[in-house]
Amino acid sequence: MESNAATRAERTPRNRDDTIHRALSEAIVDHRLAPGARLPEDALAEAFEVSRTSIRKALQRLALEHLVTLRTNRGAQVAKPSPDEAREVFAARRLAECALVDWVVDALGDDDLTALHELVDRERRAQADGAQHEAIQLSAAFHIRLARVAHNAPFATFIEQLARRSSLVIAVYGSASSVGCECGDHGEILALLAGGERERARQWMTRHLEGIERSLNFDGERRETPDFNALFGRHGPTQTASEE
Repeated sequence: MESNAATRAERTPRNRDDTIHRALSEAIVDHRLAPGARLPEDALAEAFEVSRTSIRKALQRLALEHLVTLRTNRGAQVAKPSPDEAREVFAARRLAECALVDWVVDALGDDDLTALHELVDRERRAQADGAQHEAIQLSAAFHIRLARVAHNAPFATFIEQLARRSSLVIAVYGSASSVGCECGDHGEILALLAGGERERARQWMTRHLEGIERSLNFDGERRETPDFNALFGRHGPTQTASEE
């Protein structure tokens, strides 16, 4: 049985705001909110049974994460990177991450392999559990951690920026196959890198990133005004918040 303190903690403004942010973020990544969908504060406030102030805070956080676009006098909408932008991001990733293979092979140590295998295991579990949002995040984290092995800070920073941008692209255009085994398990490239098979590792990385790009759907149906009560009514906080 929960303690009174735990119950009170669930009703704090911080916990409430985190709940709203998480629900919206997962709905975007899971494709329950389509790219370009409008996010009116009043409709969301009604669905979550909270104030518009709470919704505004969540939308601002999502905008900082590039999942939502805020436009003056036009409100918020789910971010929608263009198809051209998506293709440019993956083209840049193929060039950069394949170029990094030699440095990674030369620098790869036991601690690096342990950390990378842990990310692979966590990503597999997320995929098995159908946790698309977590799987996308862990996939990006793997590529970022791999880039850092090379000990080339400018390159690692560049790849980190590309990986985070492609996470948004996958979130709005991808599907479960975009981070699933159809595009290659990250454990495969770890085995190649650990074995010093540089050319095969480059070939794997190229196929991997091309597979993700091919999995993207740029022609999906766009829903401008979702049914927020159906999406979020059961995910709202347990207590209605007052206007701050």
